[in-house]
Amino acid sequence: MSAESDSGFVTDLRARGWALLPAPRRVELGVGTVRLDAGWKLEAPDLPADDIAVETLRQRLGDEHGVALAGKGGQAVCLSVRPGAVDTGTGDGRDEQAYRLAIAADRIEVAGNAPAGLYYGVQTLAQLLDGNGAERLVLPEAVITDWPRYELRFVHWDTKHHQDRMETLQRFCDWMGRFKLNAVSFELEDKFEYPSHPVIGAPGAFTAAQMQELVDYGLRRHIQIVPNVQAPAHLGYALKHEQFAHLRCDGSNYMACMDNPEARQLIFDMYDDLCQATRGVQYFHVSTDEVYYAGICEKYRQPYNPVNRSLTWVDYTKAAHEFLAARGRRILIWAEYPLLTEHVEMLPPDIIDGILSPTKDPAFVRAEAARGLAQLAYSPMQGAEKLFPNHFGYTDAAGRRDPGRLVQAFQITLRPHADAGSVVGTFAAAWDDAGLHNETFWLGWAVMAQGGWTPGAAALEQTVAEFMDIYYGRRAADMVEVYRDMQDQARFWERAWDRRASKVRGPAYGSSHGKRPITRTDLTLLPPGMPETPGLAFQPLFRARYAELLAEVPGRLDQNDRLLGRLHANIARAERNRYNLEVFASLAYFVRSFLHLLLAVAEAEALLVRAAEAEGQQNPAQAVGLMVAARKAVGDALEGVRTTFRRMEAVWEKSRRPKNAPAGGRQFVHVMDDVKDHFADRRVDLSYHIAPIESIALEAWCEALDETTRSYAEAHDLAVQGPEEQRLED
Repeated sequence: MSAESDSGFVTDLRARGWALLPAPRRVELGVGTVRLDAGWKLEAPDLPADDIAVETLRQRLGDEHGVALAGKGGQAVCLSVRPGAVDTGTGDGRDEQAYRLAIAADRIEVAGNAPAGLYYGVQTLAQLLDGNGAERLVLPEAVITDWPRYELRFVHWDTKHHQDRMETLQRFCDWMGRFKLNAVSFELEDKFEYPSHPVIGAPGAFTAAQMQELVDYGLRRHIQIVPNVQAPAHLGYALKHEQFAHLRCDGSNYMACMDNPEARQLIFDMYDDLCQATRGVQYFHVSTDEVYYAGICEKYRQPYNPVNRSLTWVDYTKAAHEFLAARGRRILIWAEYPLLTEHVEMLPPDIIDGILSPTKDPAFVRAEAARGLAQLAYSPMQGAEKLFPNHFGYTDAAGRRDPGRLVQAFQITLRPHADAGSVVGTFAAAWDDAGLHNETFWLGWAVMAQGGWTPGAAALEQTVAEFMDIYYGRRAADMVEVYRDMQDQARFWERAWDRRASKVRGPAYGSSHGKRPITRTDLTLLPPGMPETPGLAFQPLFRARYAELLAEVPGRLDQNDRLLGRLHANIARAERNRYNLEVFASLAYFVRSFLHLLLAVAEAEALLVRAAEAEGQQNPAQAVGLMVAARKAVGDALEGVRTTFRRMEAVWEKSRRPKNAPAGGRQFVHVMDDVKDHFADRRVDLSYHIAPIESIALEAWCEALDETTRSYAEAHDLAVQGPEEQRLED
């Protein structure tokens, strides 16, 4: 991991032991320190008693340090909102987020230009209260003057494959506030009830009242929870229902026909439902994500060519803009294919393009700037990785070096694009395509928080270290190594599998290069060989095919040992977010069960080789015993996978509803006839984790070996006392 910093190797605050994320814009350090204790008092004469900044400071002091500011003397922490306290010179919404924090021997002042600025100033003070690494509640004598580089700092909550519990999302808001993040693109798909079309909402989906409750919780913390409706593409969650089948574009669940008035009305009804349930929010995310085949419907626009595809996209976006502007919302879009550069000038200028990256066509970016469109510097913190994101650099199976997502995010916030027009924010995407747990995203979100506030103010390595200090507390140890080992174990899991053409097929849209069939691949391994009767001739197919993989397993087990040791130690040490480490441990144990399974299959083949040798030596009793032992080795390992998966499921469901579980007398509707859609390995529940293991068909192999063993034993007048049959799906 390496990325260039604009501010030197280590910030002055970090050099003296304090952790602060994001690093502030300007720090004037004195030479002394100030100790805060219960002898200090809190003064906020012009603020209501329930002000979120006051509440946050009291809560953090009480919950994390056991201190209540109840002093009667002269030492005081003073909180205030004073317009003009900080001269930002920005002339936009960043001015309201500015604050000044002055720490002196007998007085600590936090003044914000507006309530948001005061809240951010309190967050800075609260982080400093963790101390300098040697003592808690010790603060530096300092004056910090601070405001963000970018006005909007989005994170992406993608719920297509899970539904977080309300308390989980409220906790997310609390931690977003700590890192001065202020906007969410909440990609809901079917996790909202949609009162105008209730059939779309999945069982147990958030109600309108629950959405408003969550929005209000966020707004109080100066966070806008912005609805993100996937449409007109990736609309399978609605189009799978028969009452909407006639709206499918080209017969596929993937996309609605954009020109069809009834299809537009359906989507706009969904927009309106969410506007009603998110009062107080200024924005709406009109996804326009991967609309590869705009205008393909023969009824509406001919010929089907690049110009008409682009014009169809423009017409839809303009209609969505008009609809949502009437409801007081400014829209975000994904400005991408099929929109042509020459048609950018047709878009309303108050639209925000949420997907600016260094690879975007310079001519396209210049056209946006000429039209006046604002942009968000975009960085995906997760795409299609399995189990754990590629936070850090790694070398892929082909020997190519990838710098990792953190380096990419760091660089994007420094230089979003050489031809950037008006970058007003950042967007830290974390796609749920592969079904990762959101707890694996926080490091990436925090790095983007630094880049959104003061890009380059701290080196990436410092930002990572400060995240560990702040998110887990100073007592946690070796957390960077934990993350690196988690990534390495996940990449081993990915590399271990063969890719085979999926048996789940259906109409598919191809890619942005054209409509073509897609072959989805499944992860699988070949099963081990089976003894032939009557002579027990055996070929160790598994060991032969996967020799390199099996050679790597002992080292991966050693790494897993170290990883689990650190996780268990830190679960005890961590002052915050222990649940995060529980999730990590569930993943580490899951990989471990797979490693043991690989060794068990290899061991079983070795035992079957010996069984064939025993038969050749005319020792059938020994041959039967060896076959029973082979069956037991695989059966026990499969039971280990089952047990680990059940425990993993229980851990994950502490923060989430059971995946697609029935609720309110309704069952989840699962229709997977479009392999382009973004299902997590196309499983309704969390069993997508063990789908690759199921695909090896080891249960059937065990049953076949049982039958072979019984047949051989009967032929030699021997009794068999083997393990009961076990099935992975039990």
